[in-house]
Amino acid sequence: MAAASARVKEPRILGPDAIDWLVEADAVAPVRAAVEVALAGLPVDFCVQPFEGRKKGLFIADMDSTIIGCECLDELADFAGVKDKVAAITERAMAGEIAFDTALRERVAMLKGLSVLVLAQCYDERVRLNPGARTLVETMAANGVHCFLVSGGFEAFTGPVAQAAGFAGHQANRFIVDNDVLTGEVAEPILGREAKREALQLHAAHFGLGFDEALAVGDGANDLGMIEAAGLGVAYRAKPVVAARADARVEHADLTALLYFQGYDARTFLA
Repeated sequence: MAAASARVKEPRILGPDAIDWLVEADAVAPVRAAVEVALAGLPVDFCVQPFEGRKKGLFIADMDSTIIGCECLDELADFAGVKDKVAAITERAMAGEIAFDTALRERVAMLKGLSVLVLAQCYDERVRLNPGARTLVETMAANGVHCFLVSGGFEAFTGPVAQAAGFAGHQANRFIVDNDVLTGEVAEPILGREAKREALQLHAAHFGLGFDEALAVGDGANDLGMIEAAGLGVAYRAKPVVAARADARVEHADLTALLYFQGYDARTFLA
């Protein structure tokens, strides 16, 4: 950082695996570039950002492969015997290779005839919060942050996940059901990339917050709208197209890294 003409001050230990450095510099970009080079190939996550305003007032999170460790549609497809086909489409959609709306309709069509009882079974057997998820959400909420789960997945899963992690609310798509079986259709309008960005806008406006006061995290191409709009957009174990455009990446640590990025001390974390 000193090589980037930054004046580096004494570090502050935030936790057993986190260090906070205050740096005086003319611009963020040169410091970020210097840190990127210095840490290349090392199992270290970092975030370089302005000191003022780094603690956010709004938190918007993706669900699948971010707050939880799986893709719910892929796991649900396993009960229908079409997981490989659905997972292949999911991978392409999250990488930004095909339109999210088209991919969602195609995947859900393969679930036609599946009993709604399987939804709860799939959640109970397959869905688990990622490490640090509950600590992240509950710590931010305890500090007055408005936390919302916004997913391109389905309400059958976002509801229980939001409750388990401590989110104040959730938004997602809905399966169309007839006689307790999935019809293979998705209720319109589909919540995709633009809808996620609009959710951030609406929540920010509702609470009187600027976009710079928001933190957004996700892993797929459909998260880019909110990640790029937020004051701090974080890519978590993300596809390359997302990682390249986010303000920071988390590849090694758990989700409590987002607390460290904001300057929270581990001693204030809610377990």
